[in-house]
Amino acid sequence: MRYRHLSTAALALGVVVLTDVLRVFLPSVITIFGQAATTPAELLGAFALGWFVLALAFPPLVRRLGARPVTLAAAVALGGARLALTAAPGGRTQLWLATAGLLAGLLWLAGTAATIGRPVPGLALGIALGAVGHAVLGTYDLVWRGGPVGWAGSVALVAVFLAATAGPARPAEPGGARAWLLAGPALLLTGLVALSPAVAATAASYWRGPGGGLSWPPEPGDVATLPAWAVGIFLLAALGRPPRGRWRLAGPLALVAGAVLFATGDPGLLGPAVVLTAAGTGACLALAGGAPTVVAPPAAAGPPSATVPPSAAASPAVGAPAAPSPGRDPGRASRPGLAAVLGMLLFAVAAVGYYAAYDLGYPNAAVPVAMAALVAAVALGGPRRATSAPPRRWVPGIAAAGGLVVLAATGLPAGVPVPSRPGTPPAAVRVVAYNIRMGYGLDGRFDPDGLARVVARERPDVVVLGEVDRGWLLNGGHDTLALLAARLRMPYVFAPAADPLWGDAVLSRFPVAAARSERLAPAGAPTGAQALGVTVDVGGGARLAVVATHLQPPPGREPVAQARAVAGFALRYAAGLPLVVAGDLNTEPGAPGYAEFTRVGLVDALAAARPLPTSPADEPREQIDHVLVSAGVRPAGPVAPRSTASDHLPVAVTLALP
Repeated sequence: MRYRHLSTAALALGVVVLTDVLRVFLPSVITIFGQAATTPAELLGAFALGWFVLALAFPPLVRRLGARPVTLAAAVALGGARLALTAAPGGRTQLWLATAGLLAGLLWLAGTAATIGRPVPGLALGIALGAVGHAVLGTYDLVWRGGPVGWAGSVALVAVFLAATAGPARPAEPGGARAWLLAGPALLLTGLVALSPAVAATAASYWRGPGGGLSWPPEPGDVATLPAWAVGIFLLAALGRPPRGRWRLAGPLALVAGAVLFATGDPGLLGPAVVLTAAGTGACLALAGGAPTVVAPPAAAGPPSATVPPSAAASPAVGAPAAPSPGRDPGRASRPGLAAVLGMLLFAVAAVGYYAAYDLGYPNAAVPVAMAALVAAVALGGPRRATSAPPRRWVPGIAAAGGLVVLAATGLPAGVPVPSRPGTPPAAVRVVAYNIRMGYGLDGRFDPDGLARVVARERPDVVVLGEVDRGWLLNGGHDTLALLAARLRMPYVFAPAADPLWGDAVLSRFPVAAARSERLAPAGAPTGAQALGVTVDVGGGARLAVVATHLQPPPGREPVAQARAVAGFALRYAAGLPLVVAGDLNTEPGAPGYAEFTRVGLVDALAAARPLPTSPADEPREQIDHVLVSAGVRPAGPVAPRSTASDHLPVAVTLALP
């Protein structure tokens, strides 16, 4: 039994390490290989998918060299790449280290699949452990943090993983190919929605928002409760004994229903989607893991036995290929490794296909639904009698422990202080507008602390943010807005643009009196655009209307239609109040798109500092980030402080209200 426990622990820890590497590899493809959106989306997808296709050569390599030595070598390479990424290399070094770690992780997975015939406990525990750690760290993972805390946690994780992998080898137990095939799809569905703390926190933020599809900071209990339920339900479903008869359909149906709710893009349905997808993914893993393990036939003499005791099994020597069990051909023994790699290829195809839609412009709602249907079909295609579930006494304890850890997590970015209304209005309001590129700097590192420092130096009263990511798996699953709001100690109002997890936000140290968002007609950029109007109460009966937007022009053209729509919305929303329109407008002063704002009487608040280029951040040439104000608002001190915390520079200006 100790071999089974050790191999389960090694698999679970390896899944955590591989997930950490994926959370660096995927955004590095976008921010480093993508070169700030200048690389065609087709080339990005080919680069990302190519490495997963290359891994199809790994199962034959495992069969030729032997699972044990390959698994050990791949584990060392995976752990080394994971630690090297903690050193914060950034740039192309980071990209290639993450790529090497990905290949090592896929090779480790193929080798592990050749020896573990019942992978569901290890896979489920690894997925849940990764989600719990992500939640406890407030979605700001150790791999990005560095420093004493980041290094201590990273070294401990890798050391325990390698120790478990190097432990006594268990007898070869190939099998469970269908469960291994679902490893990649399960990682996708849990990272996309089911066990993503950022998605759950965003769902909770919509519960307490001002309505109309807007959100603002939830209560701390809301942030922790939903992930805790999701982790607990997932573990109960995955590690418990799956039901029989017609009840076998419950889990697959729940999974498909959760994926459908997520695909609708309705912010109010995010919470139910999280719970249903968590329950369904766990249940489908349990059903797929029910395949009986292939074992050697019992000896002719002696009592019959379904398994061979570890002490009676001859462990293969390190460096020698594992001999196939009697009665089993080597090709059949290699199927679990091939299934594991194919599953990860499915992960990559679905992830790239889903998120590439925001660049290429095709509907992507079918992607999570199709993946859920595939998982359900594979799970239901197995035997009706499950044999892979651990003893029942494990299940409630593990599920409860996972949920309690999340509930007790203090790292989740919540509890932003409620602003107080000043007795008299301030003499001036400091406004900062910043396109934050999902929290990634020019070096490709995720650094919310660096972003917060840049903004905080301007001592802002109101902050307008663009390209706000609140849980996209492609970008590492971070709730960038909650992380920044907690560091700046400013509540926010968030408006979705592309989907409920991507859009624009306004942060304010003054109370928010009202908010409204209006979708803009698409103009060639599928990430979508909207105009968010927020009314802030600056005290003494005075109010200021702030409109945040990020215009998306057609390729090679000006965003004239969207600019006209935003200008009209802003004037209607302000209804005579002092007005600020800010954000990445993707148009320069004097251009046709920009003229739509000045045509309605808005004034360039940054004019005194022009030329004031803001993009790209390292060598700014374009003046595309703007602050415009209504007549009577007097701007002063406009700046664009230099920083590489994003691919844009922020712009800041002090506004004296009439």
